[in-house]
Amino acid sequence: MPRSLWKGAISFGLVNVPVELHSAQSRASDRSGDLDLTMLDRRDLSPVGFKRVNKTSGDEVPWAEVVKGYEYEDGKYVVLGEEDFRRANPEASRTVDIVVFVEMKDVAPQYYETPYYLAPGKRGEKAYALLRETLKKAGKAGIATVVIRTRQYLAALFPQDDILVLNTLRYAEELKKPAALEIPQAKVTAKELDMALRLVQDMSDEWQPEKFHDTYREDILKRVEQKIKAGQTEDIPEPEKAKAAKGGEVIDLMSLLKKSIEKKPAARKKPKHRRAA
Repeated sequence: MPRSLWKGAISFGLVNVPVELHSAQSRASDRSGDLDLTMLDRRDLSPVGFKRVNKTSGDEVPWAEVVKGYEYEDGKYVVLGEEDFRRANPEASRTVDIVVFVEMKDVAPQYYETPYYLAPGKRGEKAYALLRETLKKAGKAGIATVVIRTRQYLAALFPQDDILVLNTLRYAEELKKPAALEIPQAKVTAKELDMALRLVQDMSDEWQPEKFHDTYREDILKRVEQKIKAGQTEDIPEPEKAKAAKGGEVIDLMSLLKKSIEKKPAARKKPKHRRAA
């Protein structure tokens, strides 16, 4: 079994369910490391390094010697280790504390942040199964507080097949109010709506996440090969000028929708996950 981040319990009312917290993200999902790119000085293409420097001596500090400190006075610090974070509140640092149950549909997607899996701990299998099946039956998610590493999070706890998922949530103040975007109101006709619904139905399928892959990395590597073959390894292309949009151009939605529906399903490209450049 993979190593857990911590072993603790889910707490609601007087019930405690022993669990182990595991990251739900694979190493492959650490997208910062997908492409092994080196930072270069564009003037001579020499690699640019990252150094942790002691601001007093100017010497480089190895990771093994780096500790965390809280500045309580100017230039004076309290050093904090992992055990200090645990001792600050032993229960909070090992507990998924459910404070309320809500309808799962009421938690808007933009609040979700990072997923984790909760596996049953020793002698906790029965209580774990009971909570999982209860949440399934009720269609509810438990809104809880949980400490992960050195920070307390708000999180949603919900069942997925045979496992309980814990997804950290953003706080309301971390999200911008959509009203600030001032979205203009536009009317659609019944014919346009009917045609759009036909297109949605035609493109509908079962959700099969394994069919979707990030192809952007492959596209970048193809671009690398193209530049090597063309002898342009040191060239940095200038950005292309965007085509100016025609002012006041009216979009014929009905024509576009009709053409989309008339396309053969086999010829229509399936969506792929692509990372923004």
